[in-house]
Amino acid sequence: MPMSRRRLIETAAALPFAAGLAVTPSGSFASTGWTPPLPTDLTPDQALELLKQGNAAFQADAPLHPSIDERRRGEIAQAQSPIAAILSCADSRVPPELLFGKGLGELFVVRNAGNVADVAAVGSLEFAVAVLGAPLIVVMGHERCGAVAAALTVIDQAQEYPGSIGTMLEPILPAAMAARAEGGEALPRATERHASRTATRLREVTSPILAEAVRQRRLKIVPAVYDLDTGAVAFFD
Repeated sequence: MPMSRRRLIETAAALPFAAGLAVTPSGSFASTGWTPPLPTDLTPDQALELLKQGNAAFQADAPLHPSIDERRRGEIAQAQSPIAAILSCADSRVPPELLFGKGLGELFVVRNAGNVADVAAVGSLEFAVAVLGAPLIVVMGHERCGAVAAALTVIDQAQEYPGSIGTMLEPILPAAMAARAEGGEALPRATERHASRTATRLREVTSPILAEAVRQRRLKIVPAVYDLDTGAVAFFD
């Protein structure tokens, strides 16, 4: 009989890091032959500091040069233990590995237009934390985001978008509405509000798996905004 949603959540939340687990057709987690290395022993704050250091080097035009050679490929060919998961926009100008100076196997990156925490994104982040042991999630918006700008046109002009674009924008609308109600230049505020709201919901509402990891202090979820002009990633809460 398929496992209940509550039981699945409880099982996943209790998973030991790097236990070699997979999801079975019944919805439960089962042991497999895949045995990843021990997850990073970094604390959430230590992982965040490494991202800040990498971004500082990127801003200074002195980017770090992590190993991406044959030796590194061999080290991670059978398993991964990323130091952080990044939920970021799919915008071509916002490549997380480059912005943070990280190489192969260091970041678990989830990208879509508008850094939206949809089902695929949340499931991916849960996997990064519950199975791979990532101690940090960064929800990263960026300056002049087209998806956030489009959400504002929905608010301002009742604009409708074709295909799945309109559905994709729905999670951004609360932040767009709040920013527009404040008056003035709404796009920067809406971008920051959306990242902050998404991070808060991941901590408290959207994912019991992530919420439990936060409660146990083995995970931190941090919002951020990337400045296209300066290269700086501003972390906030």
